[in-house]
Amino acid sequence: MSKYNYEPQGRGRLTERIKEISLKLLGYEVTVIEFRLMPYIISTMTNQQKIEPSRINSEEKAILKKWRQAGHIKGGASGLVITKEFWDICCELVFAGYVDLDE
Repeated sequence: MSKYNYEPQGRGRLTERIKEISLKLLGYEVTVIEFRLMPYIISTMTNQQKIEPSRINSEEKAILKKWRQAGHIKGGASGLVITKEFWDICCELVFAGYVDLDE
């Protein structure tokens, strides 16, 4: 058992802990694909600030569309913009699921 009384948090695993954090911050439980897209969004915004269309699949495009409709992001291949609130949410989820591990 992890230090948080959940199943062990492995790198990039969608655990109950991650679902609980996303429910609290986004109002819904993220999917594994959505969760694993967040590090790419963080990297994209930190570097080129443009989505590389060849690096995302149709499921990820649908997630980006959902995030656009929710007002979290704007743009894409021509330039990506992200709200500070959504940036913070992505960072918190990525920290919990990729950095603060029980491995």
